[in-house]
Amino acid sequence: MSELAVLTPTFRGDAELFADLHRSVLECTPADTVHHVIVPRRDRSIFAQYEGPRCQIRTSAELLPGRYLQFGRGDSYVNARRPWPPVRPWVAQQALKLAAAAQLDADVVLIADSDIVLVRPVTAERFHSGGQRLLYREEKGVTEDMDRHVIWHRVARELFGLPPAPPPPLTDYVSSFNFWDPAVVRAIQRRISETTGRDWLDVFTAQLHISEFILYGVYVDEIQHAGGPWPPADQTVCHNTWQRTPLDLDGALAFAERLAPEAVAMMISAKSRTPVDIRRAAIARCAEIVRAG
Repeated sequence: MSELAVLTPTFRGDAELFADLHRSVLECTPADTVHHVIVPRRDRSIFAQYEGPRCQIRTSAELLPGRYLQFGRGDSYVNARRPWPPVRPWVAQQALKLAAAAQLDADVVLIADSDIVLVRPVTAERFHSGGQRLLYREEKGVTEDMDRHVIWHRVARELFGLPPAPPPPLTDYVSSFNFWDPAVVRAIQRRISETTGRDWLDVFTAQLHISEFILYGVYVDEIQHAGGPWPPADQTVCHNTWQRTPLDLDGALAFAERLAPEAVAMMISAKSRTPVDIRRAAIARCAEIVRAG
């Protein structure tokens, strides 16, 4: 078993961002850490250049059972057991994360989107405290106006057979850079199958609204640690900006200057469409900050 693995679903549109992420994985993680990458079948040739001892490329079709029939040009599927409605692409991507993470022989799996870059050396120990694994958790982070998050909590509890959630505020577990225990992911799959009497994957992909991170957090807090104590929370692991408009150079450098000493990663959202050269200027500035101590 390796202590640490990194898991990234990506596609051709994020290939340039992925290059920076993968470079940082090689530089900032131990030599036995493997970067596991999930791509649509049509994009495999684009990412094949990274394959080697520290990078494994798998297509979505390889991770899904044969009853999941691909159509169109991207990661769109129909479950032959339940053809309507088709599996939503973002639901399929979440299911692929769960399917892949459950198969990994690692202590900690980092779930990193392509717009993440590691900026400090990171080991599995970073995600433990006092003998317990950390959990990304923001207390009272889900307010009543966050309709989708409230639905995600409801769906998670239904799939686990738990009582309905109390009124908001609720706990938020959603992050673009998260850390999972593969054994917990396997337990989540079993619980869904036991609760529903159906294959966990078919139940999951039948949902119109669901969050893999809410699912994981609710399981850890309300099933695995139902009797307490809850595992320690950590929101400091990644320095984020979710801005939806492009950063200019000054804005990107100002963002980098706010890098906290606890952060091992940074993220400028791909949805901001910040030019790659400006993103890389922010990455370089973070590297300077880390070197300066």
